[in-house]
Amino acid sequence: MSNRKLSICHVITRMIIGGAQENTLYTIQGHLEKGHRVTLITGGSTGPEGNLLQNSCPPGMELLELLEMVRELNPWKDWRAYCKLKDIFRSRHFDVVHTHASKAGILGRLAASKCGVPLVVHTVHGQAFHAYQSAWKNKLYILAEKIAARHCHKIYAVAQAMIEQCVQAGVAPREKYQVVYSGMDLQAFLNARPEESLREKLSLPAGTPVIGKIARIFELKGYEHLVDAAPQIVAAVPEVRFLLVGDGILRPAIEQRIAALGLQKHFVFAGLVPPQDICRYTALMDVLAHLSLREGLPRTAVQALASGIPVVAYPLDGTPEVVHDGQTGCLCEPGNIAQVAEKLIALLQDQPLRQRYGAAGRALVSELFDWHQMADILEAEYYSQLEKNSPGFTKQ
Repeated sequence: MSNRKLSICHVITRMIIGGAQENTLYTIQGHLEKGHRVTLITGGSTGPEGNLLQNSCPPGMELLELLEMVRELNPWKDWRAYCKLKDIFRSRHFDVVHTHASKAGILGRLAASKCGVPLVVHTVHGQAFHAYQSAWKNKLYILAEKIAARHCHKIYAVAQAMIEQCVQAGVAPREKYQVVYSGMDLQAFLNARPEESLREKLSLPAGTPVIGKIARIFELKGYEHLVDAAPQIVAAVPEVRFLLVGDGILRPAIEQRIAALGLQKHFVFAGLVPPQDICRYTALMDVLAHLSLREGLPRTAVQALASGIPVVAYPLDGTPEVVHDGQTGCLCEPGNIAQVAEKLIALLQDQPLRQRYGAAGRALVSELFDWHQMADILEAEYYSQLEKNSPGFTKQ
């Protein structure tokens, strides 16, 4: 192991409560524990998705907020963010700049490369380009990703599917990529048990079958699909409850749709839940419905499987890498509401099947997604890439 400690800077667009953000914080925590100096640069994180840093800021991490860095395309703010990133990189002399998310990934890589940062790397958590977006936007994002890829040394991806999509789009050659599965603290999920007090708080009667969904209430997250499947599910399993964990701008529309169907008593909105408490909610679920149409590798599916809960999902992006059809859950044709309802009903009505899928899922994810392992892999990668790409670098 090297004696030399690194100065590392992570750059991410927002620190909302989300998978990419949790991944970044666990990486930072792991490297702080190894004695490295770590700085996080992020834009503003206000909004209904919550701010992850309110309760989860690792001790010893330096935080720099760059309010000009916003998720939406904004030429003036984007230019200002790029210039400020260059100022920071020139003055701080980081060994490594590691970018996350599309906007920060593009601006951060270009700025770090311009300033001669010894090692510039990026993690793909999800694609900016996807099938549910206009062709002109996809072309723009692919072009931007191609340019940014030329200004970094290595690109990591949270799922093999992300690499295949990037290579197919011509973003960068395959040899520039490497899978590093997204690390999580799974012990809490592996050990979680149902809490009667929480069940009572959520008005979930004892013995009630529960379908869970954990996601921002946002476009492409599949809430509409679950609500549309609900009448068929309720008809077959009248006592069923749908436990929705998350919040977002589409919540009023979802609530209106539920009311129009007369299904209010079947839906429970838990709202935003701190990441460390998600395990308390998966412990109350019998099955997770992960119906997102756009994802990297879904953390919520991994967390549900770690809790011994099978998952019904679409075979999109990295999802089939953890939801193995007929083994750890069920995969449905995207948008096929009748099939979603059918698979959820079958699992609710067959406890031995749920237990079998859940046990297989728990065995699968407990080996692949430990956050300490992720941090160690990335640390080794930093040293390896610095030795390869930075003349004169020594680990001692």
